[in-house]
Amino acid sequence: MTAETITRETYERLIAHGADGPPAPTAVVHPCDAPSLGGAIAAARANLIVPVLVGPAARIRHAAASAGIDLGGVRILDTPHSHASAARAVALVRTGEVTALMKGSLHTDELLEAVVAHDSGIRTGRRISHVFVMDVPTYPKPLLITDAAVTIAPTLDDKVDIVANAIGLAHALGIPLPKVAILAAVETVSARMPSTIDAAALCKMAERGQITGGLLDGPLAFDNAINRAAAETKGIRSPVAGDADILLVPDLEAGNMLAKELTFLANAAAAGVVLGARVPIILTSRADSVPTRLASAAVAAVYAKARQALSKVVE
Repeated sequence: MTAETITRETYERLIAHGADGPPAPTAVVHPCDAPSLGGAIAAARANLIVPVLVGPAARIRHAAASAGIDLGGVRILDTPHSHASAARAVALVRTGEVTALMKGSLHTDELLEAVVAHDSGIRTGRRISHVFVMDVPTYPKPLLITDAAVTIAPTLDDKVDIVANAIGLAHALGIPLPKVAILAAVETVSARMPSTIDAAALCKMAERGQITGGLLDGPLAFDNAINRAAAETKGIRSPVAGDADILLVPDLEAGNMLAKELTFLANAAAAGVVLGARVPIILTSRADSVPTRLASAAVAAVYAKARQALSKVVE
């Protein structure tokens, strides 16, 4: 079985999971090119989302016609430009009309600026962060990597929220007690490496109940986090070492490089979502394939449904 076959099968399972139940009403923000339009319509056909296209209507229809994409029956909300598109999409979240956002052909910063706006945004009490859900052919289960796309240099307080967001996603994906490996260059605490001190603090916070829902261990070097033999060789005995579900990286640069190395050197596939706002945000890249876009939509749909189910239980 090839790596591509493994990836495709994993994505098919994820997409099937996301399509189980009603599709998530989703505002697709400024989808003025073929890739973003095609991804949204493909996600709709897979029963993952009900798209609401928010952007300049003439440009959206022109892009669809040029790419041969049928927009029949799809709702379009006309806006003059990308900033207005982001603001209108966020407003749809505030009124409860949509339960997810999907990035179109605007810059990520433009979308997130509307999301975090003080008076009109959709922030919660948590830091907004990104999670990659990676299918690595050489690893026996999905691997979540965070934060590799939003928080450049997270503080200890930021990392508390980043971990909590990732644990919540893991729960939604059916991992009841995710194992969180807090990565550093070494597995010992050193005052010369702030990431190791953060790791130790996070583990103590988990012991004291300040972080719940997962098992934390760190600092762990990458090999100790994902390879049990490497951990045992260094005398590390932990339920997390060698069997991590979530990798918390020291900063965005480390996470971004790790995710891309796994993608391009290990034939991994990466679906991604931004969490911490009132609804999940699907951040797609122009280079993403249709299966990757579908997988990202599936992750967001699963998370949105889990949040809705939890809110009903609380009520």
